[in-house]
Amino acid sequence: MKKMRRLWTIICCCALSLPLLAPSLAFAAKAEITIVADTRFIDNSILHWWAQMYNNSHLAFALMTMAIIPILGGFLGFVADFFMKMTGIDLEHRELAEK
Repeated sequence: MKKMRRLWTIICCCALSLPLLAPSLAFAAKAEITIVADTRFIDNSILHWWAQMYNNSHLAFALMTMAIIPILGGFLGFVADFFMKMTGIDLEHRELAEK
């Protein structure tokens, strides 16, 4: 337990010290490169909308991604649970093997 506490202390100290490095990183040489999604060969679909959102606003793209991933994960979990119940696998009323 002491090792785990020490590890978390080190991780938190490193995370809290990152803002101290920000001024030195701001003066680093910046590359003149632009990263965009290629939308030339994508028809008007949700993929085109997603690529255009990436090109227009990386912040909006990141926020939408962070909102959609947990929702889809929960949906897929419920679908998997439904199909497991249909096949006879019941994870709610199982005997614990650890007893």
